[in-house]
Amino acid sequence: MRRRVVVTGIGMINPLGNDPQTVWRGLMAGESGVGPITLFDPAGFPTRIAAEVKGWDIADTGEDPETWRLRGRHTRFAAGAAKQAVADSGILQTAIDPLRWGIYTGAGEGNQDFGNFTRMMSRALAHGDFDLPTFIRSGQELVNPLLELEQEPNMPAAHLAEMFNAQGPNSNCLTACAASSQAVGEATELIRRGDVDAMLAGGAHSMIHPFGVTGFNLLTALSTSNDEPTKASRPFDRMRDGFVLGEGAAMVVLEELEHARRRGAKIYGEIRGYGTTADAYRITDIHPDGRGAIACMRMAIADAGLQPSDIHYVNAHGTSTSVNDRVETVACKAVFGDRAAQVPVSSTKSMMGHLIAAAGATELIVCLLALRESMLPPTINYEHPDPECDLDYVPNQARAARIDHALNNSFGFGGQNVTLCVSKYTEA
Repeated sequence: MRRRVVVTGIGMINPLGNDPQTVWRGLMAGESGVGPITLFDPAGFPTRIAAEVKGWDIADTGEDPETWRLRGRHTRFAAGAAKQAVADSGILQTAIDPLRWGIYTGAGEGNQDFGNFTRMMSRALAHGDFDLPTFIRSGQELVNPLLELEQEPNMPAAHLAEMFNAQGPNSNCLTACAASSQAVGEATELIRRGDVDAMLAGGAHSMIHPFGVTGFNLLTALSTSNDEPTKASRPFDRMRDGFVLGEGAAMVVLEELEHARRRGAKIYGEIRGYGTTADAYRITDIHPDGRGAIACMRMAIADAGLQPSDIHYVNAHGTSTSVNDRVETVACKAVFGDRAAQVPVSSTKSMMGHLIAAAGATELIVCLLALRESMLPPTINYEHPDPECDLDYVPNQARAARIDHALNNSFGFGGQNVTLCVSKYTEA
């Protein structure tokens, strides 16, 4: 029998709050974390709104702010969420072999040194044509090598390993919006096959900066509903016009079941199934028939040893883009068949925006809390039904419901697909 994997600690920082309890209260109240961009001056951008983390600082974790000054914004979020998860689990209060305790993150790239990059470009173009030697010389004069190092996506995992003396496997994957779900899935596999006893897994990302907003605006992927920020993210609604960029981090402590039992750990739920596929179609568009999403969901359900009829809730990728929401609806219909209209499907991105690499782990924690509380988080801003999106999206208000098994979908640019199946913990 393969080893069972349970979640014993959770932590999150995102636009709805700086800990899981605050975030959950916001979700149940249907609050929005979207507002005007304050992290830089967005004047002149088609999109001037985002879902920013508010009222949080690395000092809140007890860390020395000076030590973290040059570390990425997303790395600081990762540290904060990880400290919450590790403390919540109590895993370091008992003896654990450091070599059997590892880190797996789905973290994005770090802060862009935008100011110095523009100065380098300005100097290089001062006399007309681009002057490469001037650009290189300016870079050597202006760029801080530590800032360059902290841009690497593996840096959150490196810092977390040092913080928690995790000497086991240490990895980062960056599979776009599926990254942190994939990190949890791969960490689960490491425990299942006996390589480790526990993993700290999740993700962190912040793309609310000029490069990030420029890129997504060029792809016409972002909402431009600047006048009504809290209504801008409207998954599955006929009037949706793009996603809202968010930021934050979410981390979970995963443990082999017997390891958790021996130390009397509380258990939030069990990672029952993991599915991952690629559309193999285009670098941005998802396959119009949802073939990768369908295969991924079916794989996770089969890996869990369940049937589609066992699933009580789907936390949708639900980005609020025209194509994603339609195709995810198609995928749910293919997986659940005649029962599709009876399976609640909601998108919490309607409230916290799209956390990109951190989205999947954030939404996994939402699923765990939904299991524990027997409550479905809503899809807010659902006002105009779309005939192509005709499922039960738990519109606008949270709902009490029996939830034993839930799916968490994460579908990223490039056709990267991950579905996690999470279940209430039972002894059997």
